[in-house]
Amino acid sequence: MEQPSAPSSLPKYLAEGLPKQDTETLRELHSYVEALIEYREQPVDTAELPEIAEPVDEPDESGKGTVVKEKVTCGDDSCKCASRNPQDMHGPYLYRYYRDNGTMKSEYVGKPGRE
Repeated sequence: MEQPSAPSSLPKYLAEGLPKQDTETLRELHSYVEALIEYREQPVDTAELPEIAEPVDEPDESGKGTVVKEKVTCGDDSCKCASRNPQDMHGPYLYRYYRDNGTMKSEYVGKPGRE
């Protein structure tokens, strides 16, 4: 059996350095990589969401985020929303909070459906 080739996306220093490691170090590295992936893919906990974000029961198509309803400011300092008074803010709009490489991010999903 031949030694496997490194993926082309792997940085050169890893592609050259990993084969030089002993088996035990590679096993520890394997465990670390699995734990790192699990950490980065963990769902966003509602306690981490902004205070004004209200989780909704809308399905998240990606399966790796939390959909919330939020009121927002438009960025125009002359708009009444700049006061951050919830009654003067725009929305609500739907946002999905998710993790990307361990960092929490959000993206616009759309307007809530009319009932």
